[in-house]
Amino acid sequence: MKLVLSQEQQELRAAVRAFLAAASPLPKAREGYDPAVYARLNGELGLAGLIVGEEYGGAGAGFADLAVALEETGAALLPGPFLATTFAAIALAGTPDKELLTGIAEGRISAALVLPGAAIPLRDGALTGALPQVLSGMDADVLLVPATADGGAVLTAVTLDGPGVTRTPLETLDLTRDQARVELTAAAARVLGPLPDAAGVADRLAVALAAEQLGVMRAALDAIVAYAKARVAFGRYIGSYQGVKHKLADMHGKLEQAESIVRYAAWAADESPGELPEAAALAQAYVGRACFEVARDHLLLHGGIGYTWEHDAHLYYKRAKTDEVLLGPPREHRARLARLLEL
Repeated sequence: MKLVLSQEQQELRAAVRAFLAAASPLPKAREGYDPAVYARLNGELGLAGLIVGEEYGGAGAGFADLAVALEETGAALLPGPFLATTFAAIALAGTPDKELLTGIAEGRISAALVLPGAAIPLRDGALTGALPQVLSGMDADVLLVPATADGGAVLTAVTLDGPGVTRTPLETLDLTRDQARVELTAAAARVLGPLPDAAGVADRLAVALAAEQLGVMRAALDAIVAYAKARVAFGRYIGSYQGVKHKLADMHGKLEQAESIVRYAAWAADESPGELPEAAALAQAYVGRACFEVARDHLLLHGGIGYTWEHDAHLYYKRAKTDEVLLGPPREHRARLARLLEL
């Protein structure tokens, strides 16, 4: 097991961090999805195709590399469908489709995935049903939908700007990434193949999300540490007060634990599939809650300015809370972890 980043992964992290600092600085996150930034992200760095196989034009990298990229996009609160497209690429790894995977790798196609657990009947090559909450449903080009057919469960692809598809934007807590209600009315669906193992896909989604949450944690902690070194109250830097120092130390401890968990889960996804279920459940049981607690305390330690609309603290808070429940609340993952460990 290797929990320390390799030289190549450190270089990847530096490249993604530098790109996002220039192309998508934090104030830009308030403006929402910018297709030009997404095109550059894929054209210059090829991030959407990071885990897509080389035979489809991707980098063929593993989850350890993907976790590095997602940590940086999480820290930058990158708007748009990058995480959703990553989720779709994870699902397509079990049901490969040359057209979609090539389009994702080239940055031509952004995709969204109906999370495991839902399925719509497929009749005469069309789907009819309502999907109440689709991540990046307004920004994505293609939606991957699990469906039930006569031959069993299948994975289908629906073009989101096609006939029979109605998208309604949802009012969400996170201002930096949209969600939508998608209604399908006899919408044409292309069958990609048998539905991949739902549990295996869900585990890999959990690892990817935990990597983003790690980035949110790190950026929030860095921001409040910098503020504590600069803000003066009663003639002293607030970072010199014992109560603030103890809180920052607690936050740092949570970050260190979360990083170890994410690195282990990414390693398991690449090298030890037998350990992945426990590692993925642990990642969401711990990292999701820890991310929210760090973002919450980072906002509180900013004092009154942290509650203002103009300050960025609430953006981290909202992304952390949204991510915490995206794949189900932490209690569900704790319960699953307990079952896996036979506790």
